[in-house]
Amino acid sequence: MPLDPSTRSFETQRPRLLRLAYRMLGSHSEAEDIVQEAWLRWHRSDRETVKEPAAWLTRIVSRLCLDAMKSARARRETYPGTWLPEPLIEPADEEMRADNITLTLMVALERLSPLERAAFLLHDVFNQPLDAVAATLERSPAATRQLAARARAHVRIDQPRYEIAREDGEALAHAFFEACRLGDTAALGTMLAADVTLRSDGGGKVLTFPNAIHGVERLIRLYLGLSRKLGARMEYLGPVVIDGLPGFLSRVDGHLQTTAVEIVEGRIAAIYITRNPDKLTALALPG
Repeated sequence: MPLDPSTRSFETQRPRLLRLAYRMLGSHSEAEDIVQEAWLRWHRSDRETVKEPAAWLTRIVSRLCLDAMKSARARRETYPGTWLPEPLIEPADEEMRADNITLTLMVALERLSPLERAAFLLHDVFNQPLDAVAATLERSPAATRQLAARARAHVRIDQPRYEIAREDGEALAHAFFEACRLGDTAALGTMLAADVTLRSDGGGKVLTFPNAIHGVERLIRLYLGLSRKLGARMEYLGPVVIDGLPGFLSRVDGHLQTTAVEIVEGRIAAIYITRNPDKLTALALPG
């Protein structure tokens, strides 16, 4: 049965709205809830008076996300350990990949206020005119410009500094897994940057590291201990790209996890491990 024009108009926008909501909230399930609420509001609205459906829907989704971000920030204050965005595994839609937003940048966006994050995403990533962003945020254009500028300054150091060939990233990520499994401290010493940082998210449901761990020596000691204890129970499931970063799926002691690595000048500068089972329910395992 063909879709009616108003439904077809909404469905045309759905992928972009989901993309925006995920970038705002870092959660696929919450993004889907937001877009569903936007659909209900669209359905109840006087659509004949809406001259630009895309702009109208963008404004609705953005405002719903801003409301959701307030409660999300409160929840994250009591979240057990480190919070990471739900992993976005390729293949994703081409526009999502074209955002050029990596997991590193998604983590950096968490440091912004909701208004700064919205201004940055709407203006810098989704290419919304400043006046339209100002109307969405219910701020003056001058104030909105300042919000976007502050956000840009905060996340600039986390912007991708250069690209690494996919094959090279995949090879280094796999070598990293093997070095961790075997407790190969020499190999880890050659592939980890001196100021490497590890963040892991278990959501209080599986064992993980509650705080970020910094420095190559600490990580080598940590992975040596893990290898001795769990090396025989580390299973490599396959390579993946996670929010633009090379990584892999694995099982450790029976628990599924994703690991993404940021590579700078040939060495791993950051490691992001997601073990919270609530954030992995949608994963399709290789093969």
